[in-house]
Amino acid sequence: MAETGDPDWWRGAVIYQVYPRSFQDSDGDGIGDLKGLTARLDHIASLGVDAIWVSPFFKSPMADMGYDVSDYRDVDPMFGTLADFDEMLARAHALGMRIIIDQVISHTSDQHDWFGESRSSRDNPKADWYVWADPKPDGTAPNNWLSIFGGPAWEWDGTRMQYYMHSFLTSQPDLNFHSAEIRDELIAAMRFWLDRGVDGFRLDACNHYFHDARLRDNPPAKRIKGHDIPETNPYGFQEHVYDKTQPENVAFLKRVRALLEEYPGTVAVGEVGDGERAPQTVGTYTSGGDTLHFCYTFDLFGTEFSPDIFRTTITKFLKAAQDGWVCWALSNHDVMRHVSRFAQPGDDPNRIARLAIAIMVALRGTICLYQGEELALPEADIAYEDLRDPYGIRFWPSFKGRDGCRTPMPWSSREEQAGFSAAKPWLPIPPVHKANAVDVQEADPRSILHFYRKALAWRRGSKALRCGDIDFVDAGDDILAFTRAAGGDVTLCLYNMSRQPRDWPLPATYANALVEPLSVPGITLNRKTLRLPALGWAFLRRPA
Repeated sequence: MAETGDPDWWRGAVIYQVYPRSFQDSDGDGIGDLKGLTARLDHIASLGVDAIWVSPFFKSPMADMGYDVSDYRDVDPMFGTLADFDEMLARAHALGMRIIIDQVISHTSDQHDWFGESRSSRDNPKADWYVWADPKPDGTAPNNWLSIFGGPAWEWDGTRMQYYMHSFLTSQPDLNFHSAEIRDELIAAMRFWLDRGVDGFRLDACNHYFHDARLRDNPPAKRIKGHDIPETNPYGFQEHVYDKTQPENVAFLKRVRALLEEYPGTVAVGEVGDGERAPQTVGTYTSGGDTLHFCYTFDLFGTEFSPDIFRTTITKFLKAAQDGWVCWALSNHDVMRHVSRFAQPGDDPNRIARLAIAIMVALRGTICLYQGEELALPEADIAYEDLRDPYGIRFWPSFKGRDGCRTPMPWSSREEQAGFSAAKPWLPIPPVHKANAVDVQEADPRSILHFYRKALAWRRGSKALRCGDIDFVDAGDDILAFTRAAGGDVTLCLYNMSRQPRDWPLPATYANALVEPLSVPGITLNRKTLRLPALGWAFLRRPA
């Protein structure tokens, strides 16, 4: 793990995302909490990660599972207390891991005191803290903007007799970043957590902060299918030119960076979902050394698992963010788990899981893992009556929502609730997850869990993998190939992403290459040809 005093510890780091309501329940209410997280920190530390991203635990009515904050400076009783947070933070630090917390500041809950005051009249002290607008003469919404969660991005309020903007649920009104007072208040809220000792922030939906002050209509999309939104959602029918990714945002992100500079070693990672513009947005948001440290994107969250998608996606981002840094992930709390997304009929899900992490540990950038992927957990099939996700309920059955990736962590195959809770959990735990539980995999040295530990240790021990250059090699349609190099340390990374064995002619410089132990068993190597088994990979180190 990164050294305590290294200000650039985040470059090439491995971050582990915890969805706290599904990690470990300590009080028997069926919902995970901070004490439960503290009790399981040893498991995360055993993986060899550098930091933990903790999804929201702030006070919230939980309409969107905590991404609707009603108090930025307190813990929701569901998750515990500020003292529980401090205990968790101290224990993580003692284990050599940093804590990055979500900051969901593009919007609040409609139960936040700020919104209650803002909606009370048009001339109260917080009147402009949210995005309010008069209706058109016929009473309809001010413009054509759409909500990511379906329907218009505007809701009528009968108290102010105006519409308010909500990019997500109607109960998640957007904050008005054109107000200097709200910007000051949010910076103060961040300082509150920095003073408690957090190591940084994951800025949720960070390109949604500002909107076009003139409220101009978005134009139609150049293509109907949205880049990161299911086709069932009309949000993808627009080019989101005016409702997000406004130029004013950069100055605010620089202010966030200036705050973090007061706390050496802390970082800000921005979540950017911006369709085709995402590479340019990430480049803008991470360049110059005075903006965000790095950005987290949705661009590997699709269903395609091919050499082309990795080559083209990574190349676009590295070209656009030459002066910046990217964070890669294959899964998180918002998308189907990648073992299920990438698998074809007849695939061994464990082979998909191994191949995926073998690719991830060799990528240039920071990488983020989502809880349970180290167990190769597949997507859970959740019945409609068990759904908790408002997004899934809204678009059922064409889109089943995000609950399938949010089910509780299975710790013990022998316990009724898989060791997660003594009570019925908030989402059901499928039998296949219990079969993949931590205790089962701990006992099997050939398990996915043990392979993850080996893969992360290999990355941590290689300067070339953590922060070296990456150069893609033309290897045809089925093989993903690239080199990672730092000084004289060069590693050739090869992945057969087809379902048949493939031969690859070796360059002369690799005629006497050393095969890294993390390579898949079953490869055949002679001085001229490398044979990779189906869904297999090899790491070759060029002799000095």
